[in-house]
Amino acid sequence: MKVKSYEIFRCDAGWRIFSFLKLVTDTGPIGWSEYNESFGSPGLSGVIENLMPSVIGMDPMDIELVNAVLATKSTQSRGGVVRQAIAAIENALLDIKGKALGVPVYALFGGKLRDRIPVYWSHCGSYRMRNPDICGTPAVRSYEDFMRTAEEVKAKGFTACKTNIAIEVDGKLRAYRPGFVVGKGFPERNWDAFIARSAAKTVEAFRKGGGQDLGIMLDTNFHFRTEGFRRIADAVGPTGLTWLELDIHDPKSIALLRRDSPVPIASGETLLERRDFRPYLEEYAFDTAIVDVIWNGFNESVKIAAMADVYEVNVAPHNFYGHLASAISAHFCATVPNFRIMEIDIDGVPWRDEIVDNPAVFENGDYILPKGPGWGVEPNEAAMRRHPPKNYVVSQ
Repeated sequence: MKVKSYEIFRCDAGWRIFSFLKLVTDTGPIGWSEYNESFGSPGLSGVIENLMPSVIGMDPMDIELVNAVLATKSTQSRGGVVRQAIAAIENALLDIKGKALGVPVYALFGGKLRDRIPVYWSHCGSYRMRNPDICGTPAVRSYEDFMRTAEEVKAKGFTACKTNIAIEVDGKLRAYRPGFVVGKGFPERNWDAFIARSAAKTVEAFRKGGGQDLGIMLDTNFHFRTEGFRRIADAVGPTGLTWLELDIHDPKSIALLRRDSPVPIASGETLLERRDFRPYLEEYAFDTAIVDVIWNGFNESVKIAAMADVYEVNVAPHNFYGHLASAISAHFCATVPNFRIMEIDIDGVPWRDEIVDNPAVFENGDYILPKGPGWGVEPNEAAMRRHPPKNYVVSQ
């Protein structure tokens, strides 16, 4: 069996794009992966197209060999969009291999430890604040609306959610996102008392609506520097956060924060390959290590999880994509022993379920692991073509 050809699909997802890679073999099996180029990965499709000539004609069952070839082809530009391109190819090859052998991908990695994957509702309230018309959901315009959103989370059976800092300006809530060049605070990324109070008010609204047992995470991305993250942690400390999530490209800075923080610290979603994770683990910077299976590739992600396990650290996948990506991340969650909880977006464009033949199934706050061969989720080409990508603007 050889890889014969490939095709890239791009689909409108409202304020972003869902992107897919399809690999075709000469004997029949077809492999799919989902990848992300909407945020922070410009030109990713072009990198995939430049790497694919090295994959055409290779045996899709020899995934480590393909990885070695692609690593050699890109050794002078390791990481970044190159790693993400290799990940997209690897994940599609794993889908082929599972289908060819008639088994789920998790069976290729020692089998599953669990088939119910605890999840948390990500960007909870945040998408409704920024893009309610696209999501088709009630708009979030106040902290009281956040409270009602938390009530909905609990009513729908989810046990945890993650939100983002909202500030009130001229009587209207706005996302605080200077790390993404949006609104107040860029490029200094300084904190002040108003921002710290706003962070606390955001979390307090979710606590009031969801009750004491609801797991609540606050994602602050790259929106502060070390001093600011420390002050935000102090501000939200009394709220009983499950974790404060943040991104810093200096492992010692996160380790300093973790040492003194009144809440657990989660980080790592932008790190690529074991080499990036190693200094953070050596500095004991994480309470939970966030691993992006779509950016790193499934095989590499399993290796990252194994390394984290040595340091007594659990892992949680970074997963804010579409249904195929969620299935890929769920296979990872099923496979690794040191699993914490899986991120997933519940709000999205109304046609998101159309672009796969079997969308996500939830029971009592758990994602039910697909059991078909490969990833167990098949994209629908006709549905993707019905929703071609449009120009999108990051909302404030």
